Amino acid sequence: MIKKSLKEIERISVEQFKCFPKLNLSLILENIRSLANIGSVFRSADCFRINKIYLTGFSGTPPHRSIQKTALGSTQSVDWEYAKNSIDVIKYLEKKNIHVMALEQTDESISLLEFKPKTNVHYALVVGNEIQGVNQRTLDQVKAAIEIPQFGTKHSFNVSNSASIFMWDFFYKVSTS
Repeated sequence: MIKKSLKEIERISVEQFKCFPKLNLSLILENIRSLANIGSVFRSADCFRINKIYLTGFSGTPPHRSIQKTALGSTQSVDWEYAKNSIDVIKYLEKKNIHVMALEQTDESISLLEFKPKTNVHYALVVGNEIQGVNQRTLDQVKAAIEIPQFGTKHSFNVSNSASIFMWDFFYKVSTS
């Protein structure tokens, strides 16, 4: 087994990325305090051609050295915008017929294993703060909550890991349906 060179991997340019079709998925990052987590979400969003990232509340925004350190340039390829309030973003997206959900453990959560995205529906996923998760007022606005099954002693994954798990699962499900 020989590791592929960068030339063999054949990555597309930022300009090409901007022209390619995107996944019917946007992310809303609500009050993410770690700039490294934000950068990591951008990097995964690039990998799966996520439509857009909305940074809300006190989430940091590019350009910032600590975001760039983990984003590795993906803040240039992935469309993003900042909004002070995630609820305003949810209302805006719902007017565009985008189905907004949260990644959170609730009394009505749907297991990620059971979630079946429809290929003709655009979704947005709210990902919450590292300590407090998705704000309850935000949860009151979304259509559903998705929960990633976990089997250890901790009650949650790292926020960027959770977002990446969901993006991979969503990408896999819509590309194999």
